[in-house]
Amino acid sequence: MDWENKTIGFAMCGSFCTFKNALGVLNELTQTGANIIPIMSEMSYSTDTRFGKAEDFHNKIKLMTGNDIIHTIKDAEPIGPKGMLDMLVVLPCTGNSLAKIANGIADTSVTMSVKAHLRNQRPVLLAVSTNDGLGTAAKNIGTLLNCKNLYFLPFSQDDYINKPCSLVADFEQLPAAILAAFEGKQLQPVLGF
Repeated sequence: MDWENKTIGFAMCGSFCTFKNALGVLNELTQTGANIIPIMSEMSYSTDTRFGKAEDFHNKIKLMTGNDIIHTIKDAEPIGPKGMLDMLVVLPCTGNSLAKIANGIADTSVTMSVKAHLRNQRPVLLAVSTNDGLGTAAKNIGTLLNCKNLYFLPFSQDDYINKPCSLVADFEQLPAAILAAFEGKQLQPVLGF
């Protein structure tokens, strides 16, 4: 694939504990030569946590991608009508965002990005990071696995002893999952790694 002719949206939800790893994957993705458009949910864009200050994340993301961060519904809505992206990656994708996407709710910049991008029948790749993936969120994962143009980064339980319902995507498989999604395929195996 000619990465340099692709524009990939990289949307981040509020799974703050995964941000350090997410930025590592984002940095690797920028090395492909693709144009990366960063998107952050309003919560992830504005919240300082024990994992870092919001402004520090903004600065790192802008420096890596060379693009401003889309962080409002208003700025995310044109993604569809303008056909801004070839692919949209949501990494990390929280249980909250999974539920909204599964039920057609577009009330954050990330969920609006997904809705807007899907109208163009282009691929969306979801990287699950949720403590209730085998709990309440399981039905939403099941729903989304059956949706056209939606793909998952392979995922598994991250701590089956202490957090038996928790799931996290294997961020290292992102390039392979992107290539598969561009071909209309789900990278396998989707469960366990």
